[in-house]
Amino acid sequence: MFYYLMGKIALKEQNIVVIDCGGVGYKCISTSSSIKRLPEVGSEGKVFTYLHVREDIMDLYGFSDLEELNCFKLLLSVSKVGPKVAISVLDEMTPEKFAISVATSDYSTIKKANGVGHKMAQRIVLELKDKITKEQMENAVSTDLTSSDTSENVVSETIAALVVLGYSKSEAQSVLNKISYSQNDKTEDIIKKALAFLMR
Repeated sequence: MFYYLMGKIALKEQNIVVIDCGGVGYKCISTSSSIKRLPEVGSEGKVFTYLHVREDIMDLYGFSDLEELNCFKLLLSVSKVGPKVAISVLDEMTPEKFAISVATSDYSTIKKANGVGHKMAQRIVLELKDKITKEQMENAVSTDLTSSDTSENVVSETIAALVVLGYSKSEAQSVLNKISYSQNDKTEDIIKKALAFLMR
């Protein structure tokens, strides 16, 4: 229904931000990281939104960037994962770290989120990994992508994580050919560079 809201930031609290759009205050549930990234109260701000409707519930969720919104929706696609758990996971980690955790089957990191036990962490990883086809995961690294300064493992993890975030393997490979990175860059650093390039 709403793609984004732009207006004056009327209120910022833990997991809540209110956007005043033409005299109407829209209450958005959000992550603590998104709220920190938004401008101060009284300034103009923009949130990308998701309207959750279920029986007698109609909650609006708002995020400071599309990556976090996309991760939120991705988490909701997992069986038995609702908005509360999705927010909890994204409160614990960035979209980049979440994508890496899924791509590398890192259950322990996902389990750090409130309300997420071992079985749920396994379900999140397994169901989201199913969205990455075998073809996309096989030979994820091509020789022209791997420089002498960067390990194949880091590049492979980066490509897999970008696929988790919704980009195709070809898009991931293409952007890695266009950005600069070195052996000092962690997987999360390269993903951030790739996402910044893709969002230009």
